[in-house]
Amino acid sequence: MLESLDSDKQSTQMAEAHIEEARHGNGQDMEQTAAHKALVRKQDLRIIPLCAFIYLLCFLDRSNIGNAKTLNANVKHDLLSETGISNYQYLIALMIFLVAYGIFEVPSNYFLKKFTPSKWISLLMFSWGALTIGLGGSGNFATVTVLRFFLGAFEAGLFPGLVYYITFWYRTDERSIRVAFILASATIAGAFGGVLAFGIGHMDDAGGLSAWRWLFIIEGIPSCLSSILVFFFLPDYPETANWLNSEEKALAIERLRVEGSHGTDESMGWVDVKATLVDWRLYAHYVLYFAMNTPYSSLSLFTPSITAGLGFHNLQAQLMTVPPYAVAYVFTIAVAYSADHFNARALHCSGAALIGAIGFLVSGLLPATAYSVAFRLDMDASLSQLVAHLASSHLF
Repeated sequence: MLESLDSDKQSTQMAEAHIEEARHGNGQDMEQTAAHKALVRKQDLRIIPLCAFIYLLCFLDRSNIGNAKTLNANVKHDLLSETGISNYQYLIALMIFLVAYGIFEVPSNYFLKKFTPSKWISLLMFSWGALTIGLGGSGNFATVTVLRFFLGAFEAGLFPGLVYYITFWYRTDERSIRVAFILASATIAGAFGGVLAFGIGHMDDAGGLSAWRWLFIIEGIPSCLSSILVFFFLPDYPETANWLNSEEKALAIERLRVEGSHGTDESMGWVDVKATLVDWRLYAHYVLYFAMNTPYSSLSLFTPSITAGLGFHNLQAQLMTVPPYAVAYVFTIAVAYSADHFNARALHCSGAALIGAIGFLVSGLLPATAYSVAFRLDMDASLSQLVAHLASSHLF
């Protein structure tokens, strides 16, 4: 009994020593201490890969409708042909997703704090996975539209939820590159989605189902299964992390005392809501985010159609969506690292957005035949707007 008390006392003293070291660092800043670096590395290994994997599945299930539209369209075994959806109705089905996304983004973060991140995010994952599988069984415009609405409602909470979640674990100057790693997984999903669509396209009529139906089913199942993994392995808060020892837990709490969110904090009240709603910066960010993500969202949904329009047909059109996303992943990480290193985020965002804007203008002004020739002669040059804008969108 006495030995146990002595051990607890010693652990407490060591934790206090680490906190004092973090506060004062014997003349150094907190980030220079060995204990601090070890803690951040341990958090990175446990949190960032899992969050990136979650967002990859989310983006895959969100954007696969673009692949379903063109998959085996040459034999009329595509989404539009078999459900009787017109191009106009297809656009409505895409738009309704974004309507739900906009409505449910903010409320979702309230429930993330109320139910804890692991429970809420796992619920979202299972729900959007089940809805994606359900799209594989859709037979008309109404079914596709309703399922896309609910898909938007459940996916809406992930992006703001992960950004909010990061504030429970990292200080302000540590968040940008980690958010970039998470969001860059969307570009991997874009590349991976093209490869998957190419492979699944060869399953046409397997089990009596068209390939586009298999696409939704196969890409929805991992989200449902992974939700179990997230429920048990996604850590909620430093205060409750049983994979941190007492010294690490004390240090994690102390270093976020000023610059972080806390699991024990009270939920947002109406006073906080009012203060947020009257802040002009909120609406400035709305305008910027809207302007940058309108073309980005269009690309994620229409890239297979764009490649098909450039002369790449059927399964080849699916495969040709891979290169821009693969390059965009590297570009995103590189620009985010540089922006953090030089503490010049606005300059990097503006530069990448400018390159993307020029690419969109050039591709819009060139005749279709000229653009097709350029695309065939030099993939990198003709798809520069995809790379630049995908990266710039992820940096905000």
